[in-house]
Amino acid sequence: MTAWRDGLPAVLADLARRQTRWTYRALAGHLAVPGSRTIRQVAEALDDTLRTDHAAGRPLAAAVIVSARRAGLPAPGFFHTCRELGRYFGPDDGPQAAFFHDLELSRVYAAAAAEQAAGAPEPTN
Repeated sequence: MTAWRDGLPAVLADLARRQTRWTYRALAGHLAVPGSRTIRQVAEALDDTLRTDHAAGRPLAAAVIVSARRAGLPAPGFFHTCRELGRYFGPDDGPQAAFFHDLELSRVYAAAAAEQAAGAPEPTN
């Protein structure tokens, strides 16, 4: 595993606790993703996170990362993976995608708030 990927779960958890979203580019910059194709590397890491969260029955933490070009929605790969996992059955954009994304964000934010209320330790970056 690449070193920058180790920091990904903590960043996603922090964004969820603060109920905020970042773009793929902001995340790549924060994690100092090396080399070329940094957005692609981030997208692949987020895809792995989607699969891990789904397998564990957790809300999809990757929902806090959105595309700067898609009016607050994640990139199409987010929706492709959600379809593969059986979590979503609609298109990559439009009202149905926005509705699904809003629901998933609500789940992510609620889970983070519940963990914080229960006194779960905050990860360090």
